[in-house]
Amino acid sequence: MTGYMEITQVCACEKPVQEKERRVKANAWDYNDRFSYADNRIKTSKYNIFTFLPINLFEQFQRVANAYFSVLLILQLIPEISSLSWFTTIVPLVFVLVITAVKDATDDYFRYKSDQQVNNRQSQVLIRGSLQNEKWMNVRVGDIIKLENNQFVAADILLLCSSEPYGLCYVETAELDGETNLKVRQALTVTSDLGDISKLMDFDGEVICEPPNNKLDRFTGTLYWKGNKYPLDNEKMLLRGCVLRNTEWCFGMVIFAGSQTKLMQNCGRTKLKRTSIDKLMNTLVLWIFAFLICMGVVLAIGHTIWETYVGTNFRVFLPWDTFQISAVFSGFLTFWSYIIILNTVVPISLYVSVEVLRLGHSYFINWDRKMYHSPMGTAAEARTTTLNEELGQVEFIFSDKTGTLTQNIMVFSKCSINGQMYGDVYDEFDQKVEITEKTACVDFSFNPLCDRRFKFFDSSLVEAIKMEDPAVQEFFRLLALCHTVMPEEKSEGNLVYQAQSPDEGALVTAARNFGFVFRARTPETVTLCEMGRSVTYQLLAILDFNNVRKRMSVIVRSPEGQIKLYSKGADTIIFERLDPSSENLMYTTSEHLSEFAGEGLRTLALAYKDLDEDYFKVWMKRLLFASTVIENREDQLAVLYDEIELGMKLLGATAIEDKLQEGVPETIACLNLADIKIWVLTGDKLETAMNIGYSCNMLRDDMNEVFVISGHSLQDVQQQLRSAKEHILGLSRVSSAGHVEKTDAFADDSVFEEAIIAEYALVINGHSLAHVLEPQLEHILLDLACLCKTVICCRVTPMQKAQVVELVKRHKRAVTLAIGDGANDVSMIKTAHIGVGISGQEGMQAVLASDYSFAQFRYLQRLLLVHGRWSYFRMCNFLGYFFYKNFAFTLVHFWYGFFCGFSAQTVYDQWFITLFNIVYTSLPVLAMGLFDQDVNDQNSLRYPSLYKPGQQNLLFNKRQFFLCTLQGMATSFLLFFIPYGAFPLMVKEDGSPFSDQQAFAVTIATSLVIVVSVQIGLDTHYWTAVNHLFIWGSLMVYFAILFAMQSDGLFGIFPSSFPFIGTARNCLSEKSVWLVVLLTTVVCVMPGLVVRFLRVDLFPTLTDKVRRLQQSRKKQGPQEQNLRRVRRTSSRRSAYAFSHQQGFGELITSGKNMRRSTVSSLCSPERIAQSHSSSWIENMLKRKNEISCASPESEGGAPESGNRAIQTRSKKSTQTELDI
Repeated sequence: MTGYMEITQVCACEKPVQEKERRVKANAWDYNDRFSYADNRIKTSKYNIFTFLPINLFEQFQRVANAYFSVLLILQLIPEISSLSWFTTIVPLVFVLVITAVKDATDDYFRYKSDQQVNNRQSQVLIRGSLQNEKWMNVRVGDIIKLENNQFVAADILLLCSSEPYGLCYVETAELDGETNLKVRQALTVTSDLGDISKLMDFDGEVICEPPNNKLDRFTGTLYWKGNKYPLDNEKMLLRGCVLRNTEWCFGMVIFAGSQTKLMQNCGRTKLKRTSIDKLMNTLVLWIFAFLICMGVVLAIGHTIWETYVGTNFRVFLPWDTFQISAVFSGFLTFWSYIIILNTVVPISLYVSVEVLRLGHSYFINWDRKMYHSPMGTAAEARTTTLNEELGQVEFIFSDKTGTLTQNIMVFSKCSINGQMYGDVYDEFDQKVEITEKTACVDFSFNPLCDRRFKFFDSSLVEAIKMEDPAVQEFFRLLALCHTVMPEEKSEGNLVYQAQSPDEGALVTAARNFGFVFRARTPETVTLCEMGRSVTYQLLAILDFNNVRKRMSVIVRSPEGQIKLYSKGADTIIFERLDPSSENLMYTTSEHLSEFAGEGLRTLALAYKDLDEDYFKVWMKRLLFASTVIENREDQLAVLYDEIELGMKLLGATAIEDKLQEGVPETIACLNLADIKIWVLTGDKLETAMNIGYSCNMLRDDMNEVFVISGHSLQDVQQQLRSAKEHILGLSRVSSAGHVEKTDAFADDSVFEEAIIAEYALVINGHSLAHVLEPQLEHILLDLACLCKTVICCRVTPMQKAQVVELVKRHKRAVTLAIGDGANDVSMIKTAHIGVGISGQEGMQAVLASDYSFAQFRYLQRLLLVHGRWSYFRMCNFLGYFFYKNFAFTLVHFWYGFFCGFSAQTVYDQWFITLFNIVYTSLPVLAMGLFDQDVNDQNSLRYPSLYKPGQQNLLFNKRQFFLCTLQGMATSFLLFFIPYGAFPLMVKEDGSPFSDQQAFAVTIATSLVIVVSVQIGLDTHYWTAVNHLFIWGSLMVYFAILFAMQSDGLFGIFPSSFPFIGTARNCLSEKSVWLVVLLTTVVCVMPGLVVRFLRVDLFPTLTDKVRRLQQSRKKQGPQEQNLRRVRRTSSRRSAYAFSHQQGFGELITSGKNMRRSTVSSLCSPERIAQSHSSSWIENMLKRKNEISCASPESEGGAPESGNRAIQTRSKKSTQTELDI
């Protein structure tokens, strides 16, 4: 089935009804309709045929510039004040409105089609005594629907019954929380036998429950049926977005539908995303408009004064029009005339050009072959055209873990058996060789039941198996027996394992390939195929995993009658329970574990114990008694488990690779050098997330401190945050100043944020994050997080991800980017300034909600450091040049006003004013904005520090705008006054003077076009054939149009439209005019050229240095960046991540999940509750006399609960600075 797309869409637009509680009655439409609950329809499109035009125009005219040009158009329609034709404004305005409307309509049409695709999916609904196919959008609250295996759940439903015994079913929740392991849901006992249609039709139970909310892990309700009450919790619910697995069918009652489902409550609302440059341009437009009014006022006052004292002398032959009653009124009209003339300081062509540039930059991303993932056939895609330059200003990246940093694939990589390490490959000289795609795999053809997808490269392990090495055989026998995996044999030899944890699946698959195949299980037996021979073991007990024990054991009886205990778990836990005879082997295995951990592998120790029959019988009786006591049952069971698990013999250790996506550590290292902070927000438990942090080199052993925030109360969390912050600021002051004592003056933490030399990491658990996001703590979190190099948030809900992003957006005013691949990342992606989706293992939900998408996390490096930086650089240069040339063009009218009696006459020909921005100067600036680059892509990646100017907003800001406009004003001053001063001194070749205004206008216009063309040539860093064509071609087009429009032919046809007949021919044929043009060009360009030369020579920036280096190496050819992956050497063991919850042990031994009804085994132990104890990391730290900075607190699912878990060491700098 295709990906679950509606999570990417906005929740329904109708205003939600505030509910205190929800009442739903099965098979009672009339009753449920009284409450007006939301239907199951998803609507994300904004428009329809009738509302498109008014709504879209209203949205477009909210842009300041569009409203500004509309007012100008109205003014130009008034003949008394207009000195320019109306078409100079209306043509570009209509063009912009139409282009934007077409784009908006296209986007909305795709949203509509996506809506229809989701809403028209089919679901089986119980209607009038039979199952009928209904579209999803027609499913209503209270309906009873049937789901079949591998189907998506259409709404949030209460599980009533299933094809499995006891009303069990299995669901995959990857769309909700990113976890691919299966979860068990079980119906109420009273409804589990409602599998018959007639019984379901008679079912009239009423559910009273909580109102719609976004809490994925909680549901509270009560079922009222036949006069009885039955409590409901999250284990009875199937949420929209889940997929039914390993269950033939199930029935459920719809509780929440459509926009009120928990999935859609977490989706967040789609917000209009605008770049910081967009916002700055709106401010600048207001500034320019104010400046325009000031110029208009100055010229209007000048006109009034001139009319009063000078204009009276001209009224004899130039009388006033009848409506002009005074000089003041004449000045008022002149004010509006000058507003029209000078409006080109912000031409509407600017916005057209900006949209063209953004579209071009988007296509460059789409066409980049270096961001094309050939295995999946997926190219990078810019799904929006409005955020490209924002990619060059990112300061914070918020990343999901599963499927984003990792491939969501666990691989059995290496192992240590009886002191011998397996998994490495050696050449004929006994030198270890790196394993690549070309390395030959081990041949498993001897095993007809092997998994063909499994790869292993060390053939010596297969040889040991074939030689029947007892230790190796016992090792894989343990892996095949000690687990809670459920097998499914679809056909003979076609085994599919359904594991609660992907780690377990990888271990059982490894045992399968090495000849110990797990074939079947019942509540009391486990059947293996050992080297082709079927062997059935009696399952006597499962000592299940939980996050306190951190190990799992099984007790089995072999066919020979021997009783054995097999155990696997965290190495520090297992090592404490070993028999003294295993001491030497423990030291050897410990060295191997350290090597595995140094490679970022997830390790696990294996041990076994032979049990005496008599001892086991006594222990079993004690276990059965402890299982029935009321008080302290969990404590008594834990004591018994610990007792029997002592004195074990070590077998070895396994090393599993949670396969990172290619290039993840290198990408993270490169982005860190670009001063981009990366936060990992994941639904995984703390231990798993920290393991990936070490694998990615986000966490390293040479960091000064890793702070773990895991408090359960607001006060605990606040204390942990403050202690960590004071520790950083205090140590930093001492380390930087030596003699300075720690004080309370931490007023301006931003100063220390820049000065911190040591490296710290912050890890926060989900329940602690809930407290941290409270208003009174969020500032402390933000201050602490910004002092840390790495931040990891674990066990976070989708909405918490969005809240973290919003927190940084609101308080740091930094550009944020969120990247993920699952539905649980959608709210985060929508909240961030830029959302990036990865088309990965969890479907296309994140992609459909994103602004940019690609197949691999490593492409983010190129998206930001190359495309983002180039887009920002090009847009900034484009805007600076555009404002410069338009101020130079427009302000000539201002200077001319002082010499024409402030009469609102234009210097230039009207056609020149119309064509200047549309034809003469549009293409060169577009070429610069599309193709210019200060350094090439290789150097952009080689020197990540080049990215920092964008983060600091250095290339275009209010100061740069002021400098550009100042240069434009100076250029306009020179363009006017140099010809004005020269013309009285000039004579033609025939001796006649230059006395006509038209020749003066042509000279200024020609000088202007040449000056701005030379200037853009100097501003261009990267010349292409397109640049040459557009710059020099535009000059040629200018002269061609100039001579054509001032020719005799056009004057003969349109005498009133082309009054400058013969001016160009007469004027530009004079050498003195060209001398004036040359002088004007040199004087306008030389000051900027000199300043630029001195700045580059005396105060070169990093970009200048790299460009100079690039030019010197140009003959050597391009050099690709070669970031080598740094392998960490760690004393920290990468602990095994069994699952996010307690195991399936009780479920298996109870037989509830078996299709055949069997008697539950009397030897099934009760599950162990989580109790407070020291974490394994602390035990290790105590042995090494390392210091923990706060009291540990355990928490469900988070074994590392100490405040800080890594010893303080001297910092080793990882950032390499450019030294040129």
